[in-house]
Amino acid sequence: MSLDEQFQKVSDSVRNWKTKPADSENLALYSLYKQATIGDVNIAEPSGLVESAKFKAWTGRKGISKDDAKKQYIDLAEQLQSKYA
Repeated sequence: MSLDEQFQKVSDSVRNWKTKPADSENLALYSLYKQATIGDVNIAEPSGLVESAKFKAWTGRKGISKDDAKKQYIDLAEQLQSKYA
């Protein structure tokens, strides 16, 4: 299975977890997902509290390649799966 296929499979399963991860874990997953699918932040910082936290988490991943972000996302999701799936 290619990295892209594995990433897609894992990200689909994360969306179907029974329980939502803790905020810090969710931000980590979100930021890695955005870095893996879009790359470096390409939007202006939003003003809302939640949106700003997401933006800052994503900005913290700046410079990580899409493939590295996919690998990190998969690793993190696999660590959290037993807790939330």
